Amino acid sequence: MSAGAATGQPALRVGIVGFGWMGQVHARALSRLLQHYPDAPLAPRLVAVADNAPDDRTKRAADAYGFEHLLSDWRELVTHDEIDLVCVTGPNFIHRDVAVAAAEAGKHLWVEKPAGRNAGETAEIVAAVEAAGVQAATGFNYRNVPAVDRAREIVASGRIGSVEHTVVRFLADYSADPDAALSWRFQNEFSGSGVLGDLVSHAADLVQHVVAPIDELVVDRATFIPQRRAALPGAMHYEKGAGDLGDVENEDYVNALFRLTDGSRGILESSRTAVGEQNTYGFEVHGTHGAVQWDFRRMNELRVTSVDPAAGQDYLNSFYTTEYAGPGDGELSRFQPGTNNPIGFDDLKVVEARRLVESIATGTPVGATIHDALATAKVLDAMIESSNERKWVSL
Repeated sequence: MSAGAATGQPALRVGIVGFGWMGQVHARALSRLLQHYPDAPLAPRLVAVADNAPDDRTKRAADAYGFEHLLSDWRELVTHDEIDLVCVTGPNFIHRDVAVAAAEAGKHLWVEKPAGRNAGETAEIVAAVEAAGVQAATGFNYRNVPAVDRAREIVASGRIGSVEHTVVRFLADYSADPDAALSWRFQNEFSGSGVLGDLVSHAADLVQHVVAPIDELVVDRATFIPQRRAALPGAMHYEKGAGDLGDVENEDYVNALFRLTDGSRGILESSRTAVGEQNTYGFEVHGTHGAVQWDFRRMNELRVTSVDPAAGQDYLNSFYTTEYAGPGDGELSRFQPGTNNPIGFDDLKVVEARRLVESIATGTPVGATIHDALATAKVLDAMIESSNERKWVSL
């Protein structure tokens, strides 16, 4: 019996291209959708996985999630008559081709960031989506954190006054080991960029989602580990290399100054080789009357301070307090019944799935879309231009 038949909602038939960690995150999110959102307008049904080299591990995973078909050619999947939604979760170099073909076949899309390898490829996906009239979500999952929802509301409400400056940092250590393999992530033909596409895409999206669009910027980039040994077949970027030394073609580290359309300033820093930094992702927004801070490692908390001059409060004696996300913030009540009952990374993807399903059912985009991916891709391209030419670049 299909999911739709069992629940009464029409079925949304799903295919996933690329079944590594993120492909399985998508599968879990779609499988859990009705558990958290029993009122969802569509019921996901996991139909097919396409992976170019399905090994026993992939086959076991596909069976565990209940997929009906395991394919080795994504082209067969995107044209499959029994698929309505295609999740694009493979390496960056397949995103444009898979997404465009799926849209042209009339399929809805859930594309992991950074969508295309550059703004040109992402624009091609946007054009295909618009021509086909399908819905397309992008995997900017940090938007879906309930505390981030509250931070956005705090900024918009004026509680911290007019924004003066923002600091956003996305620091990780997943490539800190110089003996880690030279995987596709380090080669521009396959990845398009380094830490820019991987982490800065999230950071730039958060700035623009919480505060305002980025207007102009100046950037410095660095590659700290210039060579790595070739990867064994199927190896991940954090596993040891074993072959000949090859050049790392993209950046390990980025720092940027930026100006936003609201006139405020900002700093962005990101690294994939920062020893001791595991998912150190977060932001600080400073305004004329206060500030709000969020750290992914304490995902369900905000640090907030604000001053009310009209009430005679003293700027020099203001201090931060911790506010905990509760059932009234974002989508937390769909996962936990009370304040400071934390949610996790996979839950953010369930929220993302819910918003995509609503978009498909109503025809009106909800949540982060492929257009948001294009806005971020333009920021990344501007960062590359600024770094290469050593100048401020306007968007």
